[in-house]
Amino acid sequence: MSTLLLVSLESAAQAPDAAAVDAAPRDGGTDMALLRGTSEDPLGAVLAPVTLPDGATALYGFVGAPEIGVGFRQGISGFELESRVRLQWFQLSAALEVAVRRKVLDQGVLALAPTLGLGVVFNSGATYMDDRNFSGVLLRVSPGLVAGWRVADTVSVLGLVDVPVDIGLSNGQSRRLQALGGGGVEVYLGNSLSVIAAGQLGVESFQERSGESHTRLGFNVRLGLGARLF
Repeated sequence: MSTLLLVSLESAAQAPDAAAVDAAPRDGGTDMALLRGTSEDPLGAVLAPVTLPDGATALYGFVGAPEIGVGFRQGISGFELESRVRLQWFQLSAALEVAVRRKVLDQGVLALAPTLGLGVVFNSGATYMDDRNFSGVLLRVSPGLVAGWRVADTVSVLGLVDVPVDIGLSNGQSRRLQALGGGGVEVYLGNSLSVIAAGQLGVESFQERSGESHTRLGFNVRLGLGARLF
C-alpha cells in the first residue's frame, strides 16, 4: 500500500497543472483566428473588413490618382457608417460624403456588403489636367459593393465596385457618372495599423450641358493607411 501511495504522489507532482496550461500564451496565429469576426479582430481599417464589428471605429487616409482622401468608419448594430472627404486633384474638386454599408453575406472567410453614399461635390472647373472639366456644385449618389476574402490571419483580398453619379445643383444639365470595378489587398501591420493597395478600371460619362455628352476611360488607384481606434 505504501508503495502504491508513493507512486500516486509522484505522478500527481509530475502532471501539468490544468490552470497553467490554460494560462499559457497561444501563438499569434491562433489568437488571430479566435478573434476573427469580433470587435477585437485588428485586421482592417481602410476597406477591410467589409463592415466593422459593432462598436469598432477606424480612421484612414489614402493617396492616389486621381484622388486623395481621409475617412472615418463606425460599426453600429450590424451596419457601418462612414464619413469621407475626397479631393480629385486632376479637376481640383472636393467631395464630402456620408455612406452606409450592410453585410449581406458572411461565409467565414468570404463576406459581401453593398454600400450607398450621399454627398456633395464642389468642382472648381480647372482644366490644367482635364480639358473637359466643368465647374459647379453637384449632388453625389454613390452605390457600390465591397467583397472581402480573408486569405490569412493578417491579409484580406478585396473586390470593389463603385458607381458614383453626380447631378448638377448649380447647373441642372450637368452630369457625371463613373462605373468602376477592381480589387486590392489590405494587410495588418501590427499596433492596430493596416495598409491597403487597390485599383479600379471602368468608364466615365459626363456632360456640362444637354446634348454634349462624352465617354472615356475611368480609373482609380490608391495606397492607404488606416488605424483601428477602438
